[in-house]
Amino acid sequence: MLDLFTIFSKSGIVLWYFQGTSDLFTNTVNELIKNVILQERAVQSVWNNNSLSLQYRLDNEFELVFVVAYQNILKLTYIDKFLTEIQLRFRDKYKQAIQNCQFANDFGDFKQDFDEILESCEREAEQLAQVQRKPRKYEESEKSSKTVASMIETKTTFIGNLIQSATGVEKKSEEVENLSANLSDNFEDKKIVSPGPRQMRRFEPKSKKNPASPQAKAKGKEPKKWVESIDMNSLDYSEQNKSSEDLVNSQYASKKDIGTLAGSLKPIEVDYDDQEDLIEEKKNKSKPVSKQNGAKQSGLFGSLKNMIGGKVMTKETIEPIMEKMHDHLVAKNVAAEISRKICENVAQNLEGKHFSSFQFATSIIKQALHESMVQILTPKRRVDILRDVFETQKQKRPYVIVFCGVNGVGKSTNLAKITFWLIENNFKILIAACDTFRSGAVEQLKTHMRHLNALHPPENHAGNTMVELFEQGYGKDPAAIAHDAISYAKDMNRDVVLVDTAGRMQDNEPLMKALAKLINVNNPDLVLFVGEALVGNEAVDQVTKFNQALIDNSPVKTTNPDLVRTIDGIVLTKFDTIDDKVGAAISMTYTTGQPIVFVGTGQTYADLKSLNAESVVKSLLK
Repeated sequence: MLDLFTIFSKSGIVLWYFQGTSDLFTNTVNELIKNVILQERAVQSVWNNNSLSLQYRLDNEFELVFVVAYQNILKLTYIDKFLTEIQLRFRDKYKQAIQNCQFANDFGDFKQDFDEILESCEREAEQLAQVQRKPRKYEESEKSSKTVASMIETKTTFIGNLIQSATGVEKKSEEVENLSANLSDNFEDKKIVSPGPRQMRRFEPKSKKNPASPQAKAKGKEPKKWVESIDMNSLDYSEQNKSSEDLVNSQYASKKDIGTLAGSLKPIEVDYDDQEDLIEEKKNKSKPVSKQNGAKQSGLFGSLKNMIGGKVMTKETIEPIMEKMHDHLVAKNVAAEISRKICENVAQNLEGKHFSSFQFATSIIKQALHESMVQILTPKRRVDILRDVFETQKQKRPYVIVFCGVNGVGKSTNLAKITFWLIENNFKILIAACDTFRSGAVEQLKTHMRHLNALHPPENHAGNTMVELFEQGYGKDPAAIAHDAISYAKDMNRDVVLVDTAGRMQDNEPLMKALAKLINVNNPDLVLFVGEALVGNEAVDQVTKFNQALIDNSPVKTTNPDLVRTIDGIVLTKFDTIDDKVGAAISMTYTTGQPIVFVGTGQTYADLKSLNAESVVKSLLK
């Protein structure tokens, strides 16, 4: 039933393997190593790749990896136990050779042990399944002990059951009958008769009518008094009547912001004091370790004083700190599922490791958590938009970015910020108004366009208008508008096209299909998901469903899965409102495996930063 089982070292040397079919599994195992093991994506119970399901087990003490693969239509419940027993048997049998790194030895005689363990696990799983499927006999049920007479409930038995449930004391049948008779007599004697309608009238209060005061005036709508002397132009508050000075110095930006975003964006800095860790570490070293104070806790990880020098890290050493770390990450807005996986992954990587020198368990685990989360936030590929725009200029075509996300996260506002940054780097921008659903979306982009052109007028850029808006009104097909906008930008030598799309909830299937159509038809260079830094668990649901919708509605899903377009990067907005609760960055990056390209930190065009992974992780661990 197993297609593949293999044992290899972390250096990549295959020690032993079993293959149940003639298929080649090299690419599948390489994908597992690349996307799960090396990236520390999670301790996943099952990792699926096409029609195969793979599970693995790490042995940190001997630096070994055990991998099993089987068809995902099979529900094999014994794999965890099988991997555990195989790991222990292989370690015990070849312990000397593994410790001496004698990987050239012949491990072929392990086949007998493998067959024995596999047969035992399959047999136990089958027996357990039969026990679970076996129906219960009628004689074993409670219904078989009941008679027809016991199911009939009289007044006496009903009152007796009430007394027993209320007092916990079982009364005799004679006492119950007497009590029920007394209750019936008392109820008849004290029967309350509701009053009739004539009796009710006596209690109705008589209304006192006060005669209307002769001074009271009759109420009515007063006519509007029009004052002809008011200048009607003073009542026009539209942006068109604002002067160029008002457009430059506004809520969006001011003259002092011009020139601040030239070049690469500055990384965001989260407030964090490194001296706190040094002071805490000195306190831990100065205090003696004793049984009395060893269990007291303070700070993030607590003051666990159990020294692990000369010991092997065990679950008992790591588990209490991981539980507290999990709660801490959830409080910092990391999704609960992601937080649990990160802690399990760190615990698995530390379990079985031996430390010769005396060190505190908390400092070791904290360092491991720090490295794991920095690796998550560090992108697998670098998104360098400025470099990519220069490349597309050589190809004589515009660089296209599509913005998508749920309602109200700030897509249009952050699109304007990115436009300002690109103008600061002397690129000509075309904004495509593809939000044809929300009322006022086009007008909002027009407002941003006027402010941006006022900040960077044509006379400062050799007579070139730096921002143009391409719009075709409301109710049109967004994919067609984006296609026409890209063609227009190519004809007019625009450097970048920024496509604004309608906000949509991840469960809205028609709008998700429309978004997938827009991306598949126009094939943009970059698809950015705009998400709030305020959300926790919701971030995982949003990003996952947006990605899945793009996959499900892709025309090349079955013919060429490698060409399916999904989210390429993330724009994290409202970062200035969360203090040190920066967990949404971890949740979104972990879920998509894609980098956070931009971070919005305020209301003005200059409030745009890049992500600093080290700073964010330090804030999470604070």
